Amino acid sequence: MEIRQDDPKAPHVAELLAHHLEELRSVMGEHAQALDASGLSARSVTFWTAWQDGLLAGFGALKQLDETHGEVKSMRAALKARRTGAGRTILNHIIAEGRKRGYARLSLETGTAPLHAPAVALYRSAGFVSCAPFADYQASPHNQFMSLDLSR
Repeated sequence: MEIRQDDPKAPHVAELLAHHLEELRSVMGEHAQALDASGLSARSVTFWTAWQDGLLAGFGALKQLDETHGEVKSMRAALKARRTGAGRTILNHIIAEGRKRGYARLSLETGTAPLHAPAVALYRSAGFVSCAPFADYQASPHNQFMSLDLSR
């Protein structure tokens, strides 16, 4: 699997990103916190795509919240790439980048619907634990928060 820093506005990302946003909004409504291509293009966000055998396998992003705190954003594996390690590869890349940047902590917000169970299991297997809302997030029955201590 190859990880590339990429442009979230690129045509090869559009279909998977649209699916990602539509699916999240269908189960979370106004509580969906996923960024669109413009949000993922912000200066504070680095966006990566994963490729396997020349096909887009997924994407993920890292948003800098401050000098020591990053946020995992928009993790998504393509339907055909599920259960192939694409999500884990992207997450491991983001964690490594957080360490490289000297972050003490990575945090993320995700949903509580059954749709989110595989992602939550992935995050927990990587060492993320439940935490309180961070940044500007507000708790709701539709979301949950997790963090990973990188200072160890």
